[in-house]
Order: sequence, then C-alpha cells, then structure tokens
Amino acid sequence: MTAYREGRVTLAPSLGQRFESALLGFLPREFRMLALLLALTATVGLLIWRVADFVPLTAMVVPLVLANLVLGPRQLPWFVVVTLLTLAVLVPQQPDITPRIAVTVVILFGLGFIILLSSFRRSRLGVAGLRGESMLVDLRDRILRQGGIPELPAGWYAASELRSAGGTPFAGDFVVTARQGDRLDVAVVDVSGKGEGAGTRALLLSGALGGLLGALPPEEFLEAANDFLMRQDWEEGFASAVHLSLDLASGAYAIRSAGHPPAALRVAGTGRWSVLEAEGPVLGLIDGSTYEPVVGTMRRGDAMLLYTDGMVETPHRDIMLGVDKMLGRAEQLLRGEFEGGAKRIIESIGSRNDDRALLLVHRR
Repeated sequence: MTAYREGRVTLAPSLGQRFESALLGFLPREFRMLALLLALTATVGLLIWRVADFVPLTAMVVPLVLANLVLGPRQLPWFVVVTLLTLAVLVPQQPDITPRIAVTVVILFGLGFIILLSSFRRSRLGVAGLRGESMLVDLRDRILRQGGIPELPAGWYAASELRSAGGTPFAGDFVVTARQGDRLDVAVVDVSGKGEGAGTRALLLSGALGGLLGALPPEEFLEAANDFLMRQDWEEGFASAVHLSLDLASGAYAIRSAGHPPAALRVAGTGRWSVLEAEGPVLGLIDGSTYEPVVGTMRRGDAMLLYTDGMVETPHRDIMLGVDKMLGRAEQLLRGEFEGGAKRIIESIGSRNDDRALLLVHRR
C-alpha cells in the first residue's frame, strides 16, 4: 500500500510496524532497552539450546555486557538475575558437561556477580553506565572551558595548561577565567588531594568559583570563595588559590593569594623573573579571612606566570628552590617566543605524580 504526500510517494507502514512503533513509544526508554535485551537473551539462549555445537555458553556475555552499558540501576540487577537463571537452565541441556564448560559457567556467574556489585554502586548516581560516564565527561569539559582564555585585545597573549597525576582526565588543579570589559580575572586553584579524588571536589568548586569570579569585584572574590568552602562538609575541605585581576587597557594588576605559591613576573627590561609575594590563608580553614593584594603594572614585553605547587614542589626541599628551578627553565624556554610557552614549561618541569596547572600572560 502506498501513501501520497506533497507530491512524493512513500510506503505506508504495515499494521505490525505501526503496532511495534506504538508499543515502543508507549514504554519509557529504559524499559524499551530492557525489552530489547530480554529478547536478545532469549534469542541467544534458544541458539545455545538448539545449536550448542556452534553457539557456546559464552555467548551470554553479549547481553550481560550490553546491559551493563545501557540499563539503569533499577533494571540492571533484575536483568542479570534473569540472564543467570537462563544460563542455569541451559547448562543441563549441554550434550557433554566437560571441565571446560564447568569453568565457563563459573566465569559467567562471576561476571554476573561483578555486574551486580557495580549496579549497586551505580545506584548512588541513579543513571546508566554510558549516561553516567557522559555526565562526568561533560562536567570535566566544563572545567576545561571555564579555564579557557577569553578573547583578548591586540597586544596581549595568555594561555593555560592542565595536567593531572597519573594522566587521568580529572584533576584537582584548575583554572577559571572571566572578562568584564577591560578587566581580565583569572584564578588558579589547587584543591587538596590528588588525581580523581581531588577531581570530584574540583568539579563542584570550579563551577562555584567560576560564577563568583565574574560576579564579584576583585577584592571580594577570595573572601567569597573562602566562605563557600567553609560551608562544605568535606573531609579535605580546603584549597589554595591565586587570583590575578588585570586591567587590559593600562596593564595595572592586583594579585591576591590564598596559601598559594607566589606568582612570578618577568620584567622585559631585565629579562629576569621575580616572585610576587602576596599572602593570605588557605581557602576553607579560617572563617572571615581577608586577602591583601600585591599591585603593579605590566608593561610591553612583561610576562607573568601563575601555577600550582605540582610545578615546583619536591619532597624534602624548600618550595622556593623549586620556584627558582621553574623560573630558570622558563627563562630558557620563553626566550623570544611566548606562543605555546605554557605547554612547553608544563611538559618540561613539575612532578608527574602531582596535579599541575600553569597560566602564562604576556604583554606584547
């Protein structure tokens, strides 16, 4: 049967297709996936029963793995139980239960048990595996976007780089930026802890600090960040931070620090780096803390580095020795070429076993 619409000829759906579409449209997405996976399990089970010589018991791995990827925490445990019961029914139907088949059955039941345990842990998140992972990836990408440098006027260059302990995508160090007219605000933050443990706290903190950075005057930012952290019920509830507020028209800057390694300024006339010692308590430890600025002006040719302690910290050595080492390396790597300089520095220095963040600002 054909249907005519707007001068085009299309095939009208059959009664069976319309019924299937209505049925699948009626069911929620999770139950549609569950129905499809149950049908797949029944098909695999039937093939194992009828043609055991060609379809092994290990074919049951396919629906188990797919279910682990797409089913939510409420449907997954029941599906695993049904699949394992199906397997238990099929085993006696095997023509010859050899030791190899027995080991295969044990492995399949062990896999089902592991998937059950993972579903119980996943129930705390409340979403299926792929969707849960996509949520975390989206949050991680938001952190990276918040650290992206906004478009700067001619005569300015800035770049940031992040590296995590062990090379994982989630890190406790991050950068947030905001531009309001001629004012650029940048904060480099180091959350207590390392790797994925600190990364989960950084997911929350980066969103909060990113909002505060663009909404508050520079002198209030670290105080508000400290108040926010004081309200969090974290076992490791502190972070260090350095905040740069830069006037892109005049080059005037103010740097405030919350227990963070000192910023460094390269004066074009001398070609040497010097540290800018702003002082203030770590975020999240002392209620009502205040943060006094170090002020100055960046002139043409000057450059500034903000970084986390993973760039300069070495066990059993004073941190200032690490700062001197980093600045000596920066003097070599940035000589006459600042484009891509942040990446060159972070890849040539700093501990690979610690999270690292680096921001480079240069006035051309």
